[in-house]
Amino acid sequence: MSKHVFKTEVSQLLDLITHSLYSHKEIFLREVISNASDAIDKLRYLTISDDAYKSISFEPKITVYIDKASKAIVVSDNGIGMDEKDLADNLGTIARSGTKAFLEQLSDTDRKNSNLIGQFGVGFYSVFMVSKKVEVTSRKAGTDKAFVWSSTGKGEYTIEPSMRESFGTDVRMYMNEEGEEYLSRWALEGLLKKYSNHIAYPIHLISNEPKYDKDGKENGSEFVDEQINTASALWRRPKSELTDKDYIEFYKSLTGTDEEPLFWIHTKAEGTVEYTSLFYVPSKVPADLYFPNAQQGVKLYIKRVFITEKNENMLPQYLRFVQGVIDSDDLPLNVSREILQQNRVMMTIQQASLKKILSELDNLSKNDKEKFEKFVGLFNPQIKEGLLSDWQNRDALLGLVRYKSTGADGWTSLADYKTRAGERKTIYYITGGKEEQLRTSPLLESFASRGIEVLIGPDEIDELVFSNLGDYQGMSFKSVNHIDSEDELDIHTEQSEDDKATGKAAVEALTRILGDKIKSARVSKRLQKSPSCVVMDKDDPTLQYSEMMQRLMNMEMPAAKPILEVNPAHPLVKRLAQLEAERKLVPAAGSDGKGERNEGKPEGHATLDQIDRDEADIANILLDEALLVESPKYVDAAAFLERLNRQLSTR
Repeated sequence: MSKHVFKTEVSQLLDLITHSLYSHKEIFLREVISNASDAIDKLRYLTISDDAYKSISFEPKITVYIDKASKAIVVSDNGIGMDEKDLADNLGTIARSGTKAFLEQLSDTDRKNSNLIGQFGVGFYSVFMVSKKVEVTSRKAGTDKAFVWSSTGKGEYTIEPSMRESFGTDVRMYMNEEGEEYLSRWALEGLLKKYSNHIAYPIHLISNEPKYDKDGKENGSEFVDEQINTASALWRRPKSELTDKDYIEFYKSLTGTDEEPLFWIHTKAEGTVEYTSLFYVPSKVPADLYFPNAQQGVKLYIKRVFITEKNENMLPQYLRFVQGVIDSDDLPLNVSREILQQNRVMMTIQQASLKKILSELDNLSKNDKEKFEKFVGLFNPQIKEGLLSDWQNRDALLGLVRYKSTGADGWTSLADYKTRAGERKTIYYITGGKEEQLRTSPLLESFASRGIEVLIGPDEIDELVFSNLGDYQGMSFKSVNHIDSEDELDIHTEQSEDDKATGKAAVEALTRILGDKIKSARVSKRLQKSPSCVVMDKDDPTLQYSEMMQRLMNMEMPAAKPILEVNPAHPLVKRLAQLEAERKLVPAAGSDGKGERNEGKPEGHATLDQIDRDEADIANILLDEALLVESPKYVDAAAFLERLNRQLSTR
């Protein structure tokens, strides 16, 4: 007998399960049955595709047996089985990439979510919620040796040789006090129908039940063996035979969650290429959606034989949130998965499936606005990903993408923006922060006063998307973050002589003090309330774009220098201009070389050093205040607060 210690991440997982992760401990049966089904799927595929397994003949079956004497539940399958190494690899470690990081990031709320472990492929460990000991006896197909894996879930497990008549796996769970309620046939039958009715293989429930005579008195016992599930491929059944409940329960079985889907798309395609597809859009964002190596959730079947669910090309990556199945009789079973990718029929199915999903989303946007807006709230960023990668379906995606706007409540489409724009040929947008922050940006002041609508892009990807869109039905896209965005505003504000003088003095001071921190300084035409803002030159990337590219490329890159615009009517800018004027007077008054005014000059005036310090403070405050709105990364917060506090205390 060999004794092993669980890997650290498994111990963490077991601790989470024991203390708080699952709010519904009954989930254990769903997970074990799902694993049994997967094992049968693998063997069915190998008996068709691998010469080493083609001689194996078997009738797929899953059996659940209640051993009341031992207070145990046994789930058996005749799937692929495991050898000694498989048992250690599959049950002693978490092999799925990203799961360890997922565990480390779990919040307290997430830890009470009964759906998360099933989604991450480690649902087997849920058995320890109801079991004081678990034994997994398995014999791998094509071998003559069996092994038993045993653990109490306390940090260690053992593996030793065992006996099993044929290939497959038995999971024997010895119930703890909390699990004893599941030792009744009534309880298990209810769970199997609730969670596993749509498993494609027969599930038999076997138990020793009392017999009763005609008077209702107990008279011995008998073994009862009944098939509990329908064991049919739901997606192959006519839609007319299926209810919403059928679709929802299948979704729960497919995804290992208790959540209902947002909606589904069931298609039977007939013609040159025949296939059936059933796609689901989740009602919540999948927990691994933004993991770098998140796997797609669409399973491929050929003639009802499970082939793969790790096919990254089944649908485009931006639709990785879609769950479901594709099943075709026109695809070859006896070729490798790699060759299958190049198959003409497979490519036809992929393209048709994609167009069907996009078409149904378009129909949803027209016929069920409330549900479509729920979809947008969940997966709008992924539609934007598609605009960057799927040029073939660009028009369809442009019709689906939505933005918040300064000209309408809720979500707005590009088509709605075009209608409201009238004769105007420009779509204005702002990016670079949360929606609330962008709505209060100084860059929008002149647009708001003239009733010009601006789209709001709070997602990080928006900067990339807008800059790559080109045009939309004759309208060009223009960022309000750029200097030329004011060209079409037709601003002809008459400035007083005082404001002209203020602006000139302030620009001179800013240019001298800020130096190479900025590309240039100028009087703004767009500001009405705020003292300052930064914009980028026409051909320069925005600060947000530079920051994003640094993260994507994982390297420091110099950002383009911003142009600082100031509002000459604002008191802070007036103060800067006043200091600049005073500065010019100090040396001209005849100083002693130390910047001090001569006797006879009015008392209470600042020294040249004080003027320089105050000017530097205000100039940097004007720049930092503007940068805080655009990209806080480029602001030294401590220095900004020091300058701000100094100026507040001297006023």
